Amino acid sequence: MLRKKNEINADFLHSLDYKSRLLVGIDNTSVERFFNRELSWIAFNDRVLEEASNAKVPLLERVRFLAISAENLDEFYTVRVAGLKEMVRGNMARLSIDGLSPAEQIGKIEKLTRALMQRQQEIWKDLASKLKNAGIKILSQDNLKVKEINSLKKYFTEQVFPLITPLAIDPAHPFPFIASGGFTLAVRLKRISDNTFSEILIPIPSQIPRFHRLPMGKNREIRFFPLEAILDKFLPLLFPGYRVIGKCAFRILRNSDLELEEEAEDLVREFETALKKRRRGDVVRLTISKNAPKELFDMITSSLSVLPEEIIQVDGVIGMSDLAELVISGKPELLWKPFKPRNPERVEENQGNIFSTIQRKDMLLHHPYESFDVVVRFLQQAANDPNVVAIRQTLYRTSRNSPIVKALCEAAEAGKSVTALVELKARFDEAKNIYQSRALERAGAHVVYGFLDLKTHAKISVVVRKEGRKLVSYTHFGTGNYHPITANFYTDLSFFTREPSLARDATKVFNYISGYIQPTNFENISLAPVDLKKTILENLRNEMKCASQGLEAKAWIKLNSLIEREVIDAMYEASNVGVKIDLIVRGICGLRPGLKGLSENIRVKSIVGRFLEHSRIVCFGNGAGLPSLDANVYISSADWMDRNLNRRVEVLVKIENKTVKAQIVNQIMAANLRDQAQSWVLQSDGAYLRDNNNGDKKFSCHDFFMKNPSLSGRGRAIKKYPPELLIERKIH
Repeated sequence: MLRKKNEINADFLHSLDYKSRLLVGIDNTSVERFFNRELSWIAFNDRVLEEASNAKVPLLERVRFLAISAENLDEFYTVRVAGLKEMVRGNMARLSIDGLSPAEQIGKIEKLTRALMQRQQEIWKDLASKLKNAGIKILSQDNLKVKEINSLKKYFTEQVFPLITPLAIDPAHPFPFIASGGFTLAVRLKRISDNTFSEILIPIPSQIPRFHRLPMGKNREIRFFPLEAILDKFLPLLFPGYRVIGKCAFRILRNSDLELEEEAEDLVREFETALKKRRRGDVVRLTISKNAPKELFDMITSSLSVLPEEIIQVDGVIGMSDLAELVISGKPELLWKPFKPRNPERVEENQGNIFSTIQRKDMLLHHPYESFDVVVRFLQQAANDPNVVAIRQTLYRTSRNSPIVKALCEAAEAGKSVTALVELKARFDEAKNIYQSRALERAGAHVVYGFLDLKTHAKISVVVRKEGRKLVSYTHFGTGNYHPITANFYTDLSFFTREPSLARDATKVFNYISGYIQPTNFENISLAPVDLKKTILENLRNEMKCASQGLEAKAWIKLNSLIEREVIDAMYEASNVGVKIDLIVRGICGLRPGLKGLSENIRVKSIVGRFLEHSRIVCFGNGAGLPSLDANVYISSADWMDRNLNRRVEVLVKIENKTVKAQIVNQIMAANLRDQAQSWVLQSDGAYLRDNNNGDKKFSCHDFFMKNPSLSGRGRAIKKYPPELLIERKIH
């Protein structure tokens, strides 16, 4: 069948079509063979924002996507843009992977993000209208009746007034410190008695909800009233004897990066000091009401020392991440249908005993489709098992009241040897991790913080259990964090095994982190920064060798980010000798696919949907092609970025168990490659385009995984009820 010229097919599983085009001047020596990291991230956030306009997404979930896009953009400015601005101030000439200077990147970023923010406002206006029609209304002062005004006045008097502090700005009262993300109201007043003017700031504490919910209206209408409108309505109560002659709202973002002394003697104290400095970082962006009076605008911008290009005047909602407050449970028809993670049948077959389950066979769980509670119970059972003698655990991110930390504390208090590696450099979770480390130390655990110059991102847990006269180690490798909350919407893998070689490898990793003992002779894993990148490059060279011998040469790769120069160039080289490479890269992608003579055998797509794709999976055909159980299959904590491969402690685990390998290749990767409903295909010019085939019948990998059990988690019942994907297409 002839294809339409503009047809986009995201079904990489069935399609063998690797489209290519010629872009003059781009070859393996040109910096333009790479996409810019920052601009690629903005393209990713564009895809997130597009879900807020997707009519197939439930209405309140679209509001959530809008809020997420705003929150993402805030973090991007406080980290990435802040870093570029520091480079400009320090006259650093370091060029990006695509040859742009820091100043050039900032210029392009500002243009794209301003357009993105404008689209956010337009999308919000459309969503607000749809919410109104669906029975959720954001009221304005014009909508208020006397009864509602009285209700709001009571709320203001009892819940808002006690928490706010008006701050005068004059020679005796300098401009106050405003925290990053802080929402502030500025007013210009005129005293009635003598006509003198004054400027006042009202910083709004984060404890006050941005949207106050009013009593239910007629026809069970859910109604909200914005906080800034409440303040505006009752300003006369705050300022008796004054007349308000001008007002505006503003919000700032500050540089949130941490600076540490290279020779810090006490890493915890150093981080506590650095966290205090972060709160006072330089302002990198100011959003302010478009109609701000000139006197207030000038006072705010000069006091904050912001440059004109750092100011964004907003005609609409300032601080769109707060829209997440509107995503309420009272309208279930406007949310995703509830989904409860499955408890693996194999675990149930063993009466919930995790150790008995792993004793029989390795197990791979696919979160959130299968419950993360199994990981929690693994450590809880270890804490309570008298035969368990030692636990080693990495903690990169976890919840504040973490059941995993609680289990580790209970194990230490019970006299077991507990070693916890707490990574203090987990961005925005530093304070939480310091809190967890204190609790672990009080319980008697050995707490280590790893390297000052390397962030430990590997996800490993080892439980040593006495069984008869032997010590047997049970190991868990994860692609995601030990975080029970994010595990409900991040797609990640949990691999459980009692394979001795993997336990030995994991122990070497812990010894490297805790005692700086350089690891050698790994049996089944690779470790960054030691040999992980080397393993990737060796596998790519092996595929090239297969291609030269006339064998089928293929690679399937799933990542969050791809920007490492040497690895991308290796993939270009592999493509040029005929290796077919299919990439699923959710976020940043620096590789330019589909170019003749450079990447004509490489395809890239991004999946953005109900769940956040987070697992890292690598499959190399090894002469047998893909899908195949003879492939070299790995799971990993590492994205393919310079920081992950060269400046972090990361693990790449080779999978040998046939059932687990089949689950990864024939089920997880096959479904992701087949997905059309949530996929965006990257074009060689940098554009991401949605699949436009099959109408409403597009295959969704998220729907597939919610409906079908995993191979290794299902147990004996899998033979009776195999997943649909394996029935539709026999994969050997």
